[in-house]
Amino acid sequence: MSDSTPLPPVRLPSEAELARDALATPLLSRAARLARWAGPDTRVDSGGGLIEEQLAAAAEVLGLTGRSGEGGADAGAATDAEAADEAEAEAEAEASEAWRAAVDTGLVEVVDEDEGTVRAGDNLALLTSGAPAEVLHIWLDALDAAIADASVPDLDDLMDAMDEGGEIDFSTLDWDPQAEAEFLEGVLANLYLLTADERAPEGTPVPLPALAASVVVPSDVAEPTDAMMEEVSTAMMRLDDQFRILGPTGLADFRPVDESLLIEEGQAAPQAPEDEPEDLERYGVVRLTPLGLYGLRARLLDAGYAAPALGDLAGKGAEALLDGTAHYGPLAARAETEQWLARREPLAAARELLAAARGGDAGAPLRRLHCQQALSLVGSEAEPALREVLDDPELGGLARVWLAEHGAADIPAPSQELVFWLTVDTVAAQLAAEGNSAELVALVEGLAAQHSGFFDTAWRVDHPATAEVLEAMGRLHPDKRIAKEARKAAYKARSQQSG
Repeated sequence: MSDSTPLPPVRLPSEAELARDALATPLLSRAARLARWAGPDTRVDSGGGLIEEQLAAAAEVLGLTGRSGEGGADAGAATDAEAADEAEAEAEAEASEAWRAAVDTGLVEVVDEDEGTVRAGDNLALLTSGAPAEVLHIWLDALDAAIADASVPDLDDLMDAMDEGGEIDFSTLDWDPQAEAEFLEGVLANLYLLTADERAPEGTPVPLPALAASVVVPSDVAEPTDAMMEEVSTAMMRLDDQFRILGPTGLADFRPVDESLLIEEGQAAPQAPEDEPEDLERYGVVRLTPLGLYGLRARLLDAGYAAPALGDLAGKGAEALLDGTAHYGPLAARAETEQWLARREPLAAARELLAAARGGDAGAPLRRLHCQQALSLVGSEAEPALREVLDDPELGGLARVWLAEHGAADIPAPSQELVFWLTVDTVAAQLAAEGNSAELVALVEGLAAQHSGFFDTAWRVDHPATAEVLEAMGRLHPDKRIAKEARKAAYKARSQQSG
């Protein structure tokens, strides 16, 4: 995905709702509790982490102790003592993560690095007295740190790579920090796109194998090779680990891979699923939360992407609305337009839309198409604005369409010149909106069939897109004779324009 790729708009809750969600996430709520717990006797190591002697107390503050029956070793393979030790280690690891989040987000500040003393950070007060945007900024810092942690090898791998002097020999790890970070960023970007796609039902979870395939299998490959499917399986297990790490951030609702699918030791991952759709959940599914959608959008914006949200254009002018919704899906375009109209009086809104729809630039036909769609949402109060432009060569056609659809009387018949100009403008808009779609092919066939001698007249139309439209009709029409007529007409139109 390049930073010039138009991203679909997303629907987000209010900042107040998102801030409440952020405060309720395990990561931020635990970090805040530890920041309030920390006092004069709290000590940290040189990296800002809690010293080992205080991890048990931190885990107890967070209510993480006493979970020996949860997620510990297999009851048939470990003693009660081993299970308790494992549960204690897990609790302390979670407490350590929460403390790091408190430091990373400024909820805790190191006062003296040599002494290892700390105090409450300035951001701690913002969690209770700050504006929603300030709370969300703190949560975003925690999310960034968690995403960075998810790209690092797990502790067992790091311990295996440690030399006798206690230093990690990164050359022994099969780990490229930049490639690993880019892999996870690509996965999160694709998850954002899949969530924002209005063609998918809202809240639809994404199977982990499909998410892995989206970054492993090239988009132009119809049938993945066995090697690709093996890579997808490996990537799926990487994502299973990474989403477990990201879980406490509130980024996504995640169901991990069913452990019963993990085959005998020596196999890195279960084979990519070929099951029925209802069995896909066994291979893990992930669904962005509204907070996660907000967080990934914020990261995309920071990276320079245009990542719109519904409502962004509501306070802007009509030209921004018509241009901004040019690449929205139909549902998103309607929702954005409804929010824009809700802030304006119908007659004033109609006049503003019509004024913005004028122009001879390349984007003007699509603006007029979106103007016509926007005006379809305005009631009869807008009629005076439409009658004012009946004689306008660029707007007279769409004004007549609107008046007719609203049952208005005394609509003057359009001239043949206006009919042909509107036809060229409509096809130009459809080309810009949809490219060579099946609907456009049907429109081209219908125009050529309905108007006898269409191309003899069409090439004379004084519209900036006349030649382009006729060339497209020659390319799209299935009848070779008619297609040839269209190409000849396009040549005449270009000659006329250059003359």
